[in-house]
Amino acid sequence: MSESTNPEPTTPEPTRPGPGASAPDDSARSASSDDARATDPKRGSDEPELATTFAAQLAGAAEKAGLGQIARDETLSSGDILKALGGIRGLAEAILPGLVFLIVYTFAQDLVLALVTSVGLAAVFTVIRLATRTPVTQAFAGLIAVAASAALALWTGRGQDNFVLGLITNAAYVIALLTSLLVKWPLLGLAVGFLMGDGLAWKTDKRKYRAMVLITVCWLALFGLRLVVQLPLFFAGNVEALGVTKLLMGVPLYAILLVVSWLIVRTVYPKTDTAAAR
Repeated sequence: MSESTNPEPTTPEPTRPGPGASAPDDSARSASSDDARATDPKRGSDEPELATTFAAQLAGAAEKAGLGQIARDETLSSGDILKALGGIRGLAEAILPGLVFLIVYTFAQDLVLALVTSVGLAAVFTVIRLATRTPVTQAFAGLIAVAASAALALWTGRGQDNFVLGLITNAAYVIALLTSLLVKWPLLGLAVGFLMGDGLAWKTDKRKYRAMVLITVCWLALFGLRLVVQLPLFFAGNVEALGVTKLLMGVPLYAILLVVSWLIVRTVYPKTDTAAAR
């Protein structure tokens, strides 16, 4: 049997440019790579990626607070609003410590007694949550806020300082919402877009974008109005008026803004859009 032989593979020599030819243009390769970066969103600005991450976290927090269901509901009932406010227990936890402080301080004119009763009531709510094995986050957060405010007021000996943390919180919301509008990424739009399954698509829809700006402006107005009304009372040392305005401009205005926000959302996310997003 004859042994077959296979020809050895030959490797073609690289073609070299002739005397009159020029080497490949590096600037052309650079230009093409620049074009690729310009057309590839992943290589472009990190702004959308950051916005997506932040929006998802914001929407998650809103979902846990019960706002997601309200945004997606085709009808809005008083029960839906009550649920978003934390239910009867949540309302009690939000209102009663401040109300007790106001009543005791107004009639007894005793700052220490008013603060102790307010913090004690917030602590009772937290213990009840723990005992009944219900979510304790809201009650615990309320207890920390009430205790910190009371500690500041006790340290300074001024009743109006019991409201300092609330004023700082409102100022922080004003700064955050105003900044989001100035950079053209309305904060409420980020949350609503993900709650409605729209992601960041609303940003390229002029009608939806205007609606998200409007919602953000409404919430900005709420927090700004609180500062406009309460700051003069704080500097005047009018503790009773501060307590009354904080209660009136708290849950009631929050509930009204929930309804307004829902109405605006439903105008740009009708039933058909919501069903498609799901």
